Amino acid sequence: MEILVPDALRASHAKLAEAGASWSAGLPALARRYLEEWGLRLDGAAMHGIVSLVLPVVRDDGTPAALKLQPVTDENESEPVGLRAWAGDGSVLLLEHDPDTGTMLLERLDGRRTLSAVPDDMAAMEILAGLLARLVARPAPEGLRRLGDIAGRMLEDVPATLGKLGRAEDRAWVRRCAAAVAELVGEPGDRLLHWDLHYDNVLAASREPWLAIDPKPLAGDPGFDLLPALDNRWDEVVASGDVRRAVLRRFDLLVEALELDPARAAGWTLGRVLQNSLWSVKDGEDRLDDVQLAIAEAVTHRQ
Repeated sequence: MEILVPDALRASHAKLAEAGASWSAGLPALARRYLEEWGLRLDGAAMHGIVSLVLPVVRDDGTPAALKLQPVTDENESEPVGLRAWAGDGSVLLLEHDPDTGTMLLERLDGRRTLSAVPDDMAAMEILAGLLARLVARPAPEGLRRLGDIAGRMLEDVPATLGKLGRAEDRAWVRRCAAAVAELVGEPGDRLLHWDLHYDNVLAASREPWLAIDPKPLAGDPGFDLLPALDNRWDEVVASGDVRRAVLRRFDLLVEALELDPARAAGWTLGRVLQNSLWSVKDGEDRLDDVQLAIAEAVTHRQ
């Protein structure tokens, strides 16, 4: 079976400049290397994310698996560390890993069924909350990025960001979020965080009904892990007619499932809004995202 790199993935890699384009060009050869070394055969059409190519495969013993190929970056180099620590408890299993190329062999999940397919939003949120509670129950292993360091750098970036925002209300929210981080940065936590758990990063499985994928593991406070779940299916939040109430309903469910202090969780959620806002301004935006602002406004009522 021929190994084809999807056009959308090539386009995504091209944005990473020449190195990204050349990595795309070498993907078929890289895939063939691991098919041979790990005793795999192709078993279906390729899937992809923004940077990764995922090939359904079967091992020599007949076990279905997924070959994930991606360039090693600061964002994903800790993925196998987290997956090993979880050892399949709430997350996809890591079967093989080559640290030199970042290639991983993973347990096969159903890439066609994400948690977004669950019609009832709160039922989906309860499933996500249950998984997240299991994931953050573990202490973070050595070698991961630490929330304390990240939060400190965020605070250093605030003055420059303020100068690039045109609206006074945006500057006020950046200051408010930064103040929340400044209060918490001295106790950044030590749990193993997923950092990107939203509905589309939860797939249907056979070993369990649902499992988490694509972590960006981080050592820190679980309150910093809530925001990706809060803006899922945002059109449904808006359609509820009461955005604050809908956000807080999700927030309270997550806080209860993870047994968090609501005020600290709200503070770290403002920290996550700050992080997203800093990234947005760095990418050229001169105003804050309305969804981020709506979440920030809602969770301040739990501080």
